Amino acid sequence: MGKALFDAPAAPVLFTHDKQADALLNDIKCHPHAFVVACLMDRQVKAERAWLVPHRLSERLGGFEFAQLAGLTQEQVYELMTKPTPLHRLGKAVSDPLCAAIRLIRDRYDGDASQIWRERPSSAMVVYRFLEFSGIGPKIATMAANILARDFKIPMTDHYSIDISADVHVRRVFSRLGLVEQGCPVESIIYRARSLHPEFPGLLDLPCWEVGRKWCKPRAPLCRSCPLRHDCPTAHQT
Repeated sequence: MGKALFDAPAAPVLFTHDKQADALLNDIKCHPHAFVVACLMDRQVKAERAWLVPHRLSERLGGFEFAQLAGLTQEQVYELMTKPTPLHRLGKAVSDPLCAAIRLIRDRYDGDASQIWRERPSSAMVVYRFLEFSGIGPKIATMAANILARDFKIPMTDHYSIDISADVHVRRVFSRLGLVEQGCPVESIIYRARSLHPEFPGLLDLPCWEVGRKWCKPRAPLCRSCPLRHDCPTAHQT
């Protein structure tokens, strides 16, 4: 499933299922910073809501050119993120990293976030560059690199350092498939994925995430319609 996604021709990614929001996020040529901002927002809220933030900011700003963002003060960013209604449940907790991200893109990448992944870097370098953003940890950094490689078809010299992003859905699927022990640490899942597909561990990420959300639910899993039902020992018990 993961290989099919990786080998498929590039197509618009439906991050939010909002046409305007998705158009902005998919425009990594003219608005690469929108993708970076969305990654930064992807914490403690549903993914769809997190990835809507760049579009909602653009509505309040009247555009989303990087020059507009670079001209904002920290107080203005906080106002935009919180009033008249909060764009993210964490409010100030995401406003400060957003300001830091704008400064980093301005100072290190000359206002062009696509320099993070330009000129065929190694996967480790892409992950490392995302880790340099305040508020982005290994889970989001590898997710970002994975989306760039898998969906946007950004060329990299390798994919060894793109790990699986072990969220609750991925952890549940790995456990029910019998690949790891229930309740094991995140590191166990990461290394299990590496052992299964060393060349590109993150290739397993999106299929497991989708299975976890659609079929392998925490309660009353839909085992009979799950695409992994023939290989899942848990499904055989239901």
